[in-house]
Amino acid sequence: MSTSADSSPRPGRPRLRPLRLLTLVVFALAGMLFWLSFDTARGTNLRSDDSMLRLSDLIQERSHKNGAQDDRNATLREEVDALARRDNGSSKAEDAKLKSLEKSAGTKPLSGQGVTVTLTDAPPNATAKIPGVPEPQPNDLVIHQQDLQAVVNALWHGGAKGIKVMDQRLISTSAVRCVGNTLILQGRVYSPPYKVTAVGNRDALNNALTASPAIQNYLQYVNAYGLGWKVDQHEAMTLPGYSGTVDLHYAQPVKP
Repeated sequence: MSTSADSSPRPGRPRLRPLRLLTLVVFALAGMLFWLSFDTARGTNLRSDDSMLRLSDLIQERSHKNGAQDDRNATLREEVDALARRDNGSSKAEDAKLKSLEKSAGTKPLSGQGVTVTLTDAPPNATAKIPGVPEPQPNDLVIHQQDLQAVVNALWHGGAKGIKVMDQRLISTSAVRCVGNTLILQGRVYSPPYKVTAVGNRDALNNALTASPAIQNYLQYVNAYGLGWKVDQHEAMTLPGYSGTVDLHYAQPVKP
């Protein structure tokens, strides 16, 4: 019996050549990629992915919670104000000044004549309504942040004493922001149609809407593609007082 090492290939198990080994590795990797792709997209509608649905549900849930907290804040604020008026020992002149400041700040209801502007997305299958106008792109058929801002700015310019967007009163720190085709206002989320309501002299408000260059540009899209635009007149109406927090929040650098 020989005890020396035999370096020749063993019978029945041929030596793997480098080219053949590389080919097997490539096929193995390709098979793994196909399997991962199948496992990831198996039966999944990418437009209604569960994770996206959960995120949307979370946003709506937080929006509802913020709305409920705003209502509770409004109730507590009324109770605090009532106690303050009863116990602070202020004079009538001081009380009148406080009421005037609260009115200017937008924390109290405001009544008077006014207007409501409603903006609506165009139908998703809308086509050009005017000869010579190019067919619309998706962005041409939805309400954008600048459209809402144009209406709010025009109403302020027209002397509005107070404005609410949807069901929320605007104050000096309010920001009208849109993400996609949804409005985010003071921690709550809204979908179109969007309503902007102002209390003030109706003639002045209507003239300001007509004179706004940004609104005139929007009305061109209304005529061309069917975006929604409606102005309702009110003889008498009441805006709610702002019920959210009035504390200012700002970013701070992280301390090392």
